[in-house]
Amino acid sequence: MKDLLKKHFGYETFRPLQEEIINQVLLKKDCVVLMPTGGGKSLCFQLPSLIMEGIVIVISPLISLMKDQVDALQVNGIAADLINSTLSQAEIVSVMNKARSGQLKILYIAPERLSAFGFEDFLHTLKISLIAIDEAHCISEWGHDFRPEYRNLKLLRQKFPNIPIISLTATATEKVREDIVKQLNLKNPQTFISSFNRPNLSYEVRPKKESFKSILALLQDYKDKSVIIYCFSRNDTEKLVSDLNKYGFKAAAYHAGLDAAQRSKNQERFIKDEVNIMAATIAFGMGIDKPDVRLVIHHSLPKSVEGYYQETGRAGRDGLPARCVLFFSYADKFKHDYFIRNISDVAEKRRAEENLNHVLDYGNLTTCRRKFLLRYFNEDYKIVNCANCDGCIPQVPLPDLSFRAQSRSIPPGIDSEFRRGIFVDKEFKSRSTENTTYDPELFELLRKARTEEATRLKVPPYIIFGDKTLRELATHLPKTEAAFLEISGVGNQKLAQFGEKFLNVIRNYANEPHYIKEIESDYLSPTFLETKNLISQKLSINEIAKLRNLSAGTIISHLEKIITIEPELDISFLKPEAARFEIIKATFQKTNSPALAPVRELLGEAYSYDELKLARLFLKSSYLKKQKTPR
Repeated sequence: MKDLLKKHFGYETFRPLQEEIINQVLLKKDCVVLMPTGGGKSLCFQLPSLIMEGIVIVISPLISLMKDQVDALQVNGIAADLINSTLSQAEIVSVMNKARSGQLKILYIAPERLSAFGFEDFLHTLKISLIAIDEAHCISEWGHDFRPEYRNLKLLRQKFPNIPIISLTATATEKVREDIVKQLNLKNPQTFISSFNRPNLSYEVRPKKESFKSILALLQDYKDKSVIIYCFSRNDTEKLVSDLNKYGFKAAAYHAGLDAAQRSKNQERFIKDEVNIMAATIAFGMGIDKPDVRLVIHHSLPKSVEGYYQETGRAGRDGLPARCVLFFSYADKFKHDYFIRNISDVAEKRRAEENLNHVLDYGNLTTCRRKFLLRYFNEDYKIVNCANCDGCIPQVPLPDLSFRAQSRSIPPGIDSEFRRGIFVDKEFKSRSTENTTYDPELFELLRKARTEEATRLKVPPYIIFGDKTLRELATHLPKTEAAFLEISGVGNQKLAQFGEKFLNVIRNYANEPHYIKEIESDYLSPTFLETKNLISQKLSINEIAKLRNLSAGTIISHLEKIITIEPELDISFLKPEAARFEIIKATFQKTNSPALAPVRELLGEAYSYDELKLARLFLKSSYLKKQKTPR
């Protein structure tokens, strides 16, 4: 199994519970799997498909999610396809023929497809090894996202009595879990419950006062990074998108008021990084596998804690730090109350009221938000201070935007204090979770190569490689196929498809002197300007880091960009001690690489990564000054 895991998926080891679940599937046992979003549920049926005879049928409620997973499987060298309403009849017949002839290992279908005329007869012509039901909570009326078409799945056990069933969900209370087992008539199922804790996510609640200004301030820390903003209504969504685009951001809307083609187009633009902000109603989110969403904002109260957990779960699926911010207002409660009053079914109305009350409890919380969320799912979180929510770490106030703006990156109408960047990075520090030693310039070159390959293959960029893989490449700079294969997320299939292109990017980068690479930008964003302002006051790196609530490494990264644009800025007072600097310089020249890891390996722990980054900064600064000197 581990050979297949590396060959097709690029990983050396399984995540918690994956191996145990796969073993049960191979024994043809029914399973109920609860794993948080990004926990690796899909692998639990995708990998067994490579071992078992026949075909795995996957039932998924979301067309876009099906396409993403099929694209990813095909890139990984696994024969997969789908049948849903986006295909023509001729295309459906073609896929059915491939399935009958044994050319497919995995076939994705929508739940309503089971009731289509003749489809059950088609399924009986296949050698089905496993039926996987994704988003299984949709079958339960107790779930936050009940879907009537999922009730058709009750007949699966009756129609296919000898085929094992695995049901998977990211959110399910004990009552919903019991209902899933009952509705699907599972036979003595093995239940696997992974921890619902997402340690890389920070949670915070802010008052919904002048929320647009607060959103603008938050977004400055996530320039060109993927962001989802959930809104109460389609009108709220459209207004927010309009306002954000006026301020120079790249935002699109997603809600039920748009026709299907426009929704699909906007989602595609977000997935392909053509826009980085998606303002949406709760209709958006379940249908994407995008792993690099760094910020999820709830601009209004969610309907339930379960729904809120699932929506925040769209952030940080790659395991890197991400932030979840809820704007809290009782005015939003009254909006929900209006709709709840119009619910005719008494039991349904009671459930809606209970769900909303739990959300209010979360919003009013003064203790650990992570503990509250985990307790909701019957998980006992024993850590006293999670160090990654506003109940455990005091909030840093967002900036008070009080002056007119002048920066060309944002049009007039917002305050100059916002534009000058006189505020701190608000992210909670956890950050054991993030690799900060990768080379940011090489990372951007690798991102460009990834985009080119994604465009060529007409798939989302993250299907080629995730950000986590690119960061590892930009840390270790592998120059051979064997070294490239050791990177997490790189399997034999992807090595064969993409190895040469990405290796050439790394080799070309590494063969140039590390201090001559320039960041392509002709202006400084607000956060860099604030660092520059403090440097001009001759403050030390540690003093600036403390004032801005950032790490010293982040401040040094700011400086690397600043001196590229303004090489005459006086930073001489920050230079490492002369003897140590010469040793570091000689070691960089010896490795002939901009990467910090090889230099640290040669010099040992007596030299910190921050000191190495600072020395590298001065090498670059010296070169840039020479370039500016007239001959």
